[in-house]
Amino acid sequence: MTRRTWRTMLVVAAVLSPAAGAGAQSLDAPPAQSIVNLRVIEPGLVQQLTLKDGSRLYGHVESIADGSFVFRTVGGVTLTLTSADAIDLRVATGRVVQQEFQPRDPHGSRLMFAPTARSLRAGEGYVGVYEVMLPFAQVGITDRISFGGGTPLIIGSGVHPFWLTPKVQIVARDHAQIAAGVIHIAGLGESHDAGIAYGVTTVGTAESAATIGVGYAYSGHDHAPILMVGGDFRASRHVKWITENWIWSGGDGFVSGGVRYVGDRISVDFSLVKPLESFVVVPLVSFAWHFVKD
Repeated sequence: MTRRTWRTMLVVAAVLSPAAGAGAQSLDAPPAQSIVNLRVIEPGLVQQLTLKDGSRLYGHVESIADGSFVFRTVGGVTLTLTSADAIDLRVATGRVVQQEFQPRDPHGSRLMFAPTARSLRAGEGYVGVYEVMLPFAQVGITDRISFGGGTPLIIGSGVHPFWLTPKVQIVARDHAQIAAGVIHIAGLGESHDAGIAYGVTTVGTAESAATIGVGYAYSGHDHAPILMVGGDFRASRHVKWITENWIWSGGDGFVSGGVRYVGDRISVDFSLVKPLESFVVVPLVSFAWHFVKD
């Protein structure tokens, strides 16, 4: 495969990876004077309580009696509330750091470009865009199977490529996951369809992990192996550091590093990408909006 072809595949594959959408949560109180899932949970878990004004508290329900309940926040504040004061209560995933609850990164199923072995849950997904012109989407079909794709907003010469990104999680343990998938690129005009079939392993926690992926790039009769090594580290509630580095046959590839702003629904990634065969450093920005089926 020519260097020009590989460069083209890099740019497209980098922005195609299974990558981070849905409506805002309704603030209307339910007609019944009760909250779904109002219960005392086992020690060690954290609940997210949404009040009628839309604010959120993290902690746990200590007791329930006579139409009211006692809620203790992770900071130790105790509140006595009625069902009419709140609109939602659910178990949250994340960690408590110095009496502050940090929700999990909802975009942990990907690094900057490449997939991790973490999986979206059924009904969970995201939509996003790289550099304004390259939208992407991914949604969980089951807790282990997700599907997505995208297409450039503008393309010339009568060619309009699109990509499909199915992914299956094979192993799901607390500190190790293994997944496999395909980044398939079609609509390339007279050129052959292209893509990368891959396997990926993530080792660590939801907040700090290393990811190694081995891929098989193809385009017509041409094919070549690809290696990806990356990692992510949660520095604070809203900041996660990410690195992602690719190399393929012939020694070409790129190294990259950057930061992700982690919001409840929105994430913003900023990274610097340096091709191995060049001294040029390219900035890359992406935005993604997470959604989950309530």
